[in-house]
Amino acid sequence: MNLKQILISLLFAMIALTSMSEASSHDTAPITEEVSTEKQTYESKTIGELAGSWWQTTGLNALFDVNDGEMTSEPKGAAYEREMTWFESSLGRIIMILIVFILFYLAIAKNFEPLLLIPIAFGGLLANIPLAGMGGEGGMLGIIYNMGIANEFFPLLIFMGVGAMTDFGPLLANPKTAILGGAAQFGIFGALVGAVIIGFDIQDASAISIIGGADGPTSIFIANRLAPDMLGAIAVAAYSYMALVPVIQPPIMRALTTKEERVIVMKTTRKVHRLEKLIFPIVVLMLALLLLPESAPLIGAFAFGNFAKESGVVDRLSDTMQNSLINIVTIFLGLGVGSKLAADKFLVLETMGIMVIGLIAFSVGTAAGVLMAKVMNKYSDEPINPLIGAAGVSAVPMSARVVSKVGSEEKPGNVLLMHAMGPNVAGVIGSAVAAGVLLSIFK
Repeated sequence: MNLKQILISLLFAMIALTSMSEASSHDTAPITEEVSTEKQTYESKTIGELAGSWWQTTGLNALFDVNDGEMTSEPKGAAYEREMTWFESSLGRIIMILIVFILFYLAIAKNFEPLLLIPIAFGGLLANIPLAGMGGEGGMLGIIYNMGIANEFFPLLIFMGVGAMTDFGPLLANPKTAILGGAAQFGIFGALVGAVIIGFDIQDASAISIIGGADGPTSIFIANRLAPDMLGAIAVAAYSYMALVPVIQPPIMRALTTKEERVIVMKTTRKVHRLEKLIFPIVVLMLALLLLPESAPLIGAFAFGNFAKESGVVDRLSDTMQNSLINIVTIFLGLGVGSKLAADKFLVLETMGIMVIGLIAFSVGTAAGVLMAKVMNKYSDEPINPLIGAAGVSAVPMSARVVSKVGSEEKPGNVLLMHAMGPNVAGVIGSAVAAGVLLSIFK
């Protein structure tokens, strides 16, 4: 028997065995009852009954029906899933919708960081629509939150885009302004101590403290590592204060400086060589890898964006990171953070406490930067406008723009933007380093 005959015989044998197996399965298959497909008859209703059924599905009814039984926007089956209280489902939602419209006003009429406030506020509006469940696990906002905020992905993309938009020239031209970026991080460690004193454990306090640097991406990054159950509240607080920098910082800046100090004109800095800008992000990344590897994801994304820009050979990639990428991620990030403005998430004691600690910490960080700049101005050979110390927080470039605006209001033509970018960029690196320190110690 040749090989061809053997193969044919094996094929027929396999077919026979398969047929026997199918026959056996048919013989032993359980008999199932036929499912009735008869269409259920519709019971006619009066006009009044139809109107009543419609009213039960409206948002107005959900806002005022205390027995509605709507659940909080938590993952189904979660230990903390519960029925919403009357306040959360009714008056709380009304309060949050009013807050959302205040944020709209600040963004549109006052031009207070509209790129952040508009998506965050609109996400808050959607999250407070009764019965829609948009902030829940299966809702649009819940999906956005889980796909990019809960897993730290959006913050890293934001850091990449910020790196591509950053010019280290002002910092390299005037390295001593890095001290101001370091001084402004005092708010982080002050918040850490304050949070521990009022009862938060050390990991929760560490996550909350980063709000003091007004650094949203870093706050999300460290909260996801140390206090994932508080991630929503911390994200809302951090991004709220980033967006409200033009409201919070100017009064502090004016209170701690004199008119004479605010009108100081700083000298033009030296021109920075391209090679310096190219080497700097690599040096920062190497130091992070050697000393604080916990901060490597943030600093690595930031350094990559900046290195791509300064290399000058991947303009398409750099342009994408500076524009399309960061704009798309900002939309999703804002909507995701806004989902935590739901009444059952925001109007609770824990979130209110975090908001208060964050506000105090951010104010302390701003004040520390301004006071350090005053000291440096007193002992420096070249004049330093103390206003630039406020830019030492990590809200880039919001703080630098606010400093420039206040400076030009005090003395028209006094442009402080590039001088303020030095401490502002140093603040971004400083908050990432602070996060790495906290993670390496308390994780």
